Amino acid sequence: MTRNLKIPIWLQLSVTVALFIVVIVLTLSFGILNRQRDQLYDQTVKIGMVSLNYFANSAPIPLLENNILSLNNLLKESTLVEGILYAYILDNEGIIQAHSNLNEIGKTHEPILKKQNLTFENGITHFSYHLASGKNALNMIRPVEYRDKQLGEVHVGISIDFIEDVIWQETKKILSMTFIILSLGVLIAVSMGIHFSKPISKLVEATHEISRGNFKHKVHFRRKDEFGNLAKAFNHMSDELWIKSLMKESFGKYVGQEILELILKSPEMNWLDGQKNEATIIFADIRGFTSYSEQTEPDKVIKELNEFFEIATNIIIRHNGYVDKFIGDAVLGVFGVPVYHSDHEASAVSACMEMQSTFKETAGKEGNMLMSSVGISINAGLVVSGNIGSQVKMEYTVIGDAVNLASRINGIAEAGEVIIGESIFEKLGEKLDTIALPPVVVKGKSELVRTYKVLGFHEN
Repeated sequence: MTRNLKIPIWLQLSVTVALFIVVIVLTLSFGILNRQRDQLYDQTVKIGMVSLNYFANSAPIPLLENNILSLNNLLKESTLVEGILYAYILDNEGIIQAHSNLNEIGKTHEPILKKQNLTFENGITHFSYHLASGKNALNMIRPVEYRDKQLGEVHVGISIDFIEDVIWQETKKILSMTFIILSLGVLIAVSMGIHFSKPISKLVEATHEISRGNFKHKVHFRRKDEFGNLAKAFNHMSDELWIKSLMKESFGKYVGQEILELILKSPEMNWLDGQKNEATIIFADIRGFTSYSEQTEPDKVIKELNEFFEIATNIIIRHNGYVDKFIGDAVLGVFGVPVYHSDHEASAVSACMEMQSTFKETAGKEGNMLMSSVGISINAGLVVSGNIGSQVKMEYTVIGDAVNLASRINGIAEAGEVIIGESIFEKLGEKLDTIALPPVVVKGKSELVRTYKVLGFHEN
């Protein structure tokens, strides 16, 4: 298994800072050194012009008189000037009449072929080139004139190797400073990286704790920056997850969104303690389920039964009720607790009518025979709601005579029917289309119980 390479923050910051410093310093140094090289070159040209002009101004008369001795005396001490490599004077025929190297006198001048930085300004030509000795020289040329007539040329060669020496010395200084700045930058980057990575590591550790279900884990940062705000937000998130986990453990998935939101707004209230309230109870039971399940493949039975539960649950929750429990092939739904609604009876009837309509439609489309075999009963009255059970298993449910009566009258509800008790009829009689059924004997009741089959419900 390939493991992802992890690069710590301090190393990333160090590399980033190092690259940034190197790029910036090299860019600035390159510009500065090039400008310094150009300035030194220009300064050398100016210095060379002084000697060149002196020789050119002093050479016309000796050159006219062909006074070789005077010309050479003029150049005799030229090489004593620091930086001057050579100086010579040519006549118009290109013959060297005077030279700082006496051995060159009388020779024909060989033109320099490989010229660099050739420039002509104010009657002076200059360019750089490589000498046979390997040195770099600046050759400067000015014509020798007398009364606007050119008599020859003066050449002066000046060493420019010192320019590279100066640049190299400056380069070494820059490299030294770069190393110092780079070391300080990397040190600061490592410190900042560690400073940032510690809280991130704690947040990663806290995330692992949350993923393991430890919602009480907290992150403690004494920082007045974004990490401090992040820690507060993380702790708030863990608190919210802890509260929601409590709700999930206590209520599971059988309560509606309204109930969950109400409890989450005030989690400190004892919502699940025993309470006595008016509520409406519905029972939805599948007729003939036992014989059907014996004759049908188990996987098909489970699939169709789950589809029945899914439809019933969604409709009950949508009408502000909640599913108390599944009892075999039956659904027990409750309206009015733990969140009380004054119209809980109407909500229950509306939900049951929608269920039967949806069951019938689904049975026709998908051939789920269970959907067309559901009988539903509704009854309202005083109930006791709360957590009931043991330390091992606990559930929120409702108990009371109203619950028992709803269960009893479900037995007379045929497939596709909605049967209501007298409590529902008295509350909603004007809005219902009903058929009164013969009074029936119900276990636990000394008097006959009146029931009604609902044909329609006029909610508005």
